[in-house]
Amino acid sequence: MVDLEFHDPSGAIEVKRPHAPRLRGLAGKRIGFVSNEQWQAYRMLPLLKALLENDFPGIEVLPIDTFPQGNAMIGSEETAALVKASGVDAVIIRNAA
Repeated sequence: MVDLEFHDPSGAIEVKRPHAPRLRGLAGKRIGFVSNEQWQAYRMLPLLKALLENDFPGIEVLPIDTFPQGNAMIGSEETAALVKASGVDAVIIRNAA
């Protein structure tokens, strides 16, 4: 009998820092956007902003251009500091392409 060994290429990812806790709801919250300006973001994000404002009472959705935009900027320490200093409860990051 021959024993065959296989390499598992999927590996394992150790979670070093969990995601932020999820909000219970959006009513009365302050929300920001950090966009990579990819596929149709100029169209989709303003629509999402309007839908959030219509659907959740007392929500404050910051203007789309409040924080730096584009792939080169959204991962920077400067952008992270601006988001943190803004006092938002949540941030919608990127635009699905």
